[in-house]
Amino acid sequence: MELVIGTKRWSTWSLRPWLVLRRAGLAFTETLVELRQENNVSADRIRQHSPSGLVPVLKDGDLVVWDSLAISEYLAEKAPGLWPADPAARAMARAAAAEMHSGFQSLRGECPMALDEPARAVELSEATQANVRRLVALWSDMLGRFGGPFLAGDWSIADAFYTPVATRIRTYGIRLSDYGDDGRCGGYVARLLATPEFLEWERGALAET
Repeated sequence: MELVIGTKRWSTWSLRPWLVLRRAGLAFTETLVELRQENNVSADRIRQHSPSGLVPVLKDGDLVVWDSLAISEYLAEKAPGLWPADPAARAMARAAAAEMHSGFQSLRGECPMALDEPARAVELSEATQANVRRLVALWSDMLGRFGGPFLAGDWSIADAFYTPVATRIRTYGIRLSDYGDDGRCGGYVARLLATPEFLEWERGALAET
């Protein structure tokens, strides 16, 4: 398999299936397209691989899958264990991943992933603060319900989808305790950022600079 990704410092959507592939132990090659190049060079290169003109893209023989959640679901069919075995936990993990996939637009726009930037405190808009409150409620519920250490117990695709969010919380100095966290969510963020797979990605991101 081949995974086509964007610049590791910035591409949150690329990070998600990359983490899933690494966690699953599946063999793949990595093709990186540098984003934010002038004269549409990035877009032209991506279109060579992607029917949607976006990254990430997974190639498996003559199959091309061009959406991060679809890629992750495809990988889950190849490598059991990427979703929880328990039906209730699996349903909630899927719902949490889907919510990240389609929601939290204000947080994503206002606080983009920037792994090469130093941590700093910023003032968040009301819309982004509402997104953070929702994150704390969602994470607190799932961590309490399934006992951790990750959202649905053991690590799952849902945790891959929230790892880029954890980097944003770190980079922009977001104090989760200000939004009702009793410490569980902060601990969850720390665990996401300490996984061997994320640390490998982060080393690659910092090497880009």
